[in-house]
Amino acid sequence: MLPDEVVKPIVLLLGEVVLAHNEWNSLSKIAELRQVNHGTREQFLNDCRAGVYDGVLAISRTYDSTQITGRFDQELVDALPSSLKFVSHNGAGYDSIDAHACAARGISVSNTPGAVNACSADTAMFLILGALRRIHIPYTALRAGKWRGHMGLTHEPEGKTLGILGMGGIGTAVARRAQPFGLHVQYHNRSCVPEQMNLTGAKYVSFEELLRTSDVISVHLPLNASTRGLISYREFAMMKTGVVLVNTARGPIVNEDALVQALEEGKVWGAGLDVHEWEPEIHPGLIANEHCVLLPHVGTATVETQTKMEVLVVENVRSALERGCLLTPVLETRKMVNGFGPLGEIC
Repeated sequence: MLPDEVVKPIVLLLGEVVLAHNEWNSLSKIAELRQVNHGTREQFLNDCRAGVYDGVLAISRTYDSTQITGRFDQELVDALPSSLKFVSHNGAGYDSIDAHACAARGISVSNTPGAVNACSADTAMFLILGALRRIHIPYTALRAGKWRGHMGLTHEPEGKTLGILGMGGIGTAVARRAQPFGLHVQYHNRSCVPEQMNLTGAKYVSFEELLRTSDVISVHLPLNASTRGLISYREFAMMKTGVVLVNTARGPIVNEDALVQALEEGKVWGAGLDVHEWEPEIHPGLIANEHCVLLPHVGTATVETQTKMEVLVVENVRSALERGCLLTPVLETRKMVNGFGPLGEIC
């Protein structure tokens, strides 16, 4: 190496950039870019332990890269190179990363909040309307040459009460979209949204009151230890008879055995699901039930949203390289500070 040659920091891409190629390639001016787009978890762990990725400062990981490395759990985090300080994750949900383990290692993690709000909210509204109108029955009947099939009378949204579980960016976007349909919106959050920030005027209620009084319940919570299995047999028993349940957050928040039973007993009028407890496997009781509108986790699968997400991932990496901090750090790593700089602080 020549005396005046500058050694660039190393950034490792796990997975593929699909849309933001120009933005990703522009990082080559300030970093050495490497990529892993195939292999197994065992191979990745072995390579980490063998020093193959020594010197990597930042990792950019796609949602699908979990198929290559597996979850970023304690075992994998322990194997990551000591040089690693940043993980820029593509996705608003980051349950595939043990953020607490990362924080303990001094690794700051970012996600892509905001970028997914509009598209996810659109999907939730599609599922709310589809479940209320039991759209699966006439839709499949028509394609089978049976015109309307055995469709009976359905329901409309006007005058119904929509209960939103999780009033973050996506939940707020759903509330905005729901009101023109005549839905009365209430919500439950771990804390009440400050009045000056509650632009939708949605009413704050307890978890139990939301379950008891909502005609439609839409789930917008992160998946963690406290929300896994949050909606199960007890919760369905508390709900109104004829309730509609929509989940566009994470599948394991809802116990699908309990949901199937509630559907079969008529407690639940219909369900709209974009996420599933054991995806890509779908509960056979849901597949068999005509009162379900089912999607294969495609809530953010638009050109516009995927582009915004990939660009934000790159912007997080750039900020890490140039400023020593991430733009959208996750809560668990937001307050970390170590010798490298104010890791996790919002730039």
